[in-house]
Amino acid sequence: MKESTNHLLFSILRSVFHDHQMCSADKLLVTEDSLAAIMELAYKHDIAHIVALGILNNGLADEKVKPQIQQVTFSAVYRYEKINHELDRLCDALETAQIPFMPLKGSVMRKYYAEPWLRTSCDIDILVHKEDLRGAISYLVDHLNYTEHEQNSHDVSLYSPGGIHVELHYKLTEDGLSEAFTNILLTAWDSATQKAGSSYHYEMSDSMFYFYHIVHMAKHFEHGGCGIRPFIDLWILDSIEERDTEEINALLQKGTLLRFAEISRKLSKIWLDGDEMEPITEKMENYVLDGGAYGTLENRIAVTQQKLGGKIQYAYSKIVLPYYIIKHHYPILQKHPWLTPVMEVCRWFKLIFCGHAKRSLQELAYNKSISKSHAEDIKVFLKEMGLS
Repeated sequence: MKESTNHLLFSILRSVFHDHQMCSADKLLVTEDSLAAIMELAYKHDIAHIVALGILNNGLADEKVKPQIQQVTFSAVYRYEKINHELDRLCDALETAQIPFMPLKGSVMRKYYAEPWLRTSCDIDILVHKEDLRGAISYLVDHLNYTEHEQNSHDVSLYSPGGIHVELHYKLTEDGLSEAFTNILLTAWDSATQKAGSSYHYEMSDSMFYFYHIVHMAKHFEHGGCGIRPFIDLWILDSIEERDTEEINALLQKGTLLRFAEISRKLSKIWLDGDEMEPITEKMENYVLDGGAYGTLENRIAVTQQKLGGKIQYAYSKIVLPYYIIKHHYPILQKHPWLTPVMEVCRWFKLIFCGHAKRSLQELAYNKSISKSHAEDIKVFLKEMGLS
């Protein structure tokens, strides 16, 4: 059942992105039960609207199910229009405030899709210079009635009055990421160009955008999985004729991500072009499909354990947060790092008395339960993927 569901899902996706009908043999495999399983998998990977379009285009839904499938596409269009309207407001505001900014991720990626609503996203990502961060937040709060929420190592979360989540990035890298990634992403502004007709709206260079996409994939991959959608994005980016493959590969090589990118490219072509499966791509497929759009806790713990060096190191990282992480939970530490031990104790009390202890204990229990053979398999897997 699982293999059949996977097969039909990608057959439907190929029909959407190649704009043709599925083969008759695949259509005959679709039943009411299999359709439900396909949609369940599509929801798991946040691509239900794309699959729903393929189901409608191929006439796979009967009159009883068809209205539900249509509603999925209607919701995606509404979601896109709502987020795109807020993006326009946000860009206009930053332009008026004379603050240089650069849209990221889905806000840029959707222009490459045949229909922009096919590339939905749940938030808006914008990059500003670090020295402009507080000014940008103040302007959005004062003029667009945004509300500010938590700050992380690389961005600040805000919400529009309509509930749209905006991540205002002040750098493209997160604390703890590879130095090879970081050094390249720190140069993103150097190769950016002004958008035509704008004074403060900048666009990331094609090569840097591609590199950033792979970094983002790798980061989520190491945190338990990245889902199908980034592979669709990658396939679309690889179909752009004018892209500079040599420059992109040079960046990936310098950033130690070329092997991961090459395997990801192969898997995207297997899924969307029907290329032949290989042993290495089969391993990646199983990991990605099991993980869903945001990965599984089990995958994340197993991978993180190996990245840190073993069970003891993982357990220690859960009990005592590194300074570069805890300083964002307790901003006072950024001015007074000597208070770190005090804040560690405060965090322990918060875990115990605010209902988070159960999750932490579950993580530690799973970390302890990982067998030596499974740990070795994960270590080999990461090496094969080019991520260790």
